[in-house]
Amino acid sequence: MFRTLSRVSELPIIVKQLQKNAAQAGASKSNNYATEATISVNRPFKLHRLDEGPATEVKLTKDEALKYYTQMQTIRRLETAAGNLYKEKIIRGFCHLYSGQEACAVGMKAAMRDVDNIISAYRVHGWTYLMGVSPSGVLAELTGVQGGCARGKGGSMHMYAPNFYGGNGIVGAQVPLGAGVGLACKYKGNGGMCLALYGDGAANQGQVFEAYNMAYLWKLPVIFVCENNNYGMGTSSERASCNTDYYTRGDALPGIWVDGMDVLAVRSATEFAINYVNTHGPLVLETNTYRYSGHSMSDPGTSYRTREEIQEVRQKRDPITSFKELCIELGLITTDEVKAIDLKVRKEVDEATAFAKSDSELGVSHLWTDVYSNNLEPKLRGIIAYDIDHIQERKGVNH
Repeated sequence: MFRTLSRVSELPIIVKQLQKNAAQAGASKSNNYATEATISVNRPFKLHRLDEGPATEVKLTKDEALKYYTQMQTIRRLETAAGNLYKEKIIRGFCHLYSGQEACAVGMKAAMRDVDNIISAYRVHGWTYLMGVSPSGVLAELTGVQGGCARGKGGSMHMYAPNFYGGNGIVGAQVPLGAGVGLACKYKGNGGMCLALYGDGAANQGQVFEAYNMAYLWKLPVIFVCENNNYGMGTSSERASCNTDYYTRGDALPGIWVDGMDVLAVRSATEFAINYVNTHGPLVLETNTYRYSGHSMSDPGTSYRTREEIQEVRQKRDPITSFKELCIELGLITTDEVKAIDLKVRKEVDEATAFAKSDSELGVSHLWTDVYSNNLEPKLRGIIAYDIDHIQERKGVNH
């Protein structure tokens, strides 16, 4: 979250500086523990076509610290469970893990309002949880059973919830869809906006730039978020893109680069971006992050990068460890509270895993229910004719 330590001996100096920063900010305390602190974002934001950027001094309350740590730890545990279920061949098909990128989703969600929306690609188990689906609803969807958020019909790539337009399996296709959600917000005049997430691997697609252009011309409230984890499948960004400053690639669109391993920096950048797009139109936000696993479970993730590289990021930049240590040093969280959260999260995810293994699949007759949320025709097309009755059960999470 703060600058990477080059020597272990620097740690006491950094800790003292953190404590000094908190004291200078007037951190209020109760029972010898801080209830709020003001923290300096250490890795500076980079700006494109902007005269001013996000706040570099951010406030963090004790309740927020506990919430963000719990959310990030839950996502990490969920992804570990998903990986294990895949290895046991209980999850089949595609499975893309978010481990290492937790600060991106949690930071953005912390800035979102009730009227705001998000659409992403297929690395969305964590986002599904953040948007209101329980861990059991996420894992059950992954195992294809009826207790899943889409009743087992969607799987890893197609999870949905209110204001969450899902995972999308076609690379880059969610970007113009996100522009459409932004258009809907503007048309309705509800003050909302849309986060349209994509990876560095999708950043060179033509439809991304077409969406930029239309959103700019129509001044749509859309934040185009490039989650740059530095590898598009097995290809490093340097080998795939002539310009790896993704926050500048909107051309006329302004852009912001943020350290995607720092949950508070991501929150600050997103808050700024939300205010901007609701006033001026679209903006590109690049979150520089890192995934610990391969592109998907079928990718070992070590044929194009070294194990030492992965381990170095884990040791020096892990978003959960960095945030936890910061909060403990500032007195916002105690070690006992951390242990209690870890225990609670582990128990919840273990129970969700057991449920995902034991729940039953939907019967065959349920496969063609709820094809449309508002079906205008009485029949659905079968093999040769429109001869299937459309049944609305409306039992999915997004119903």
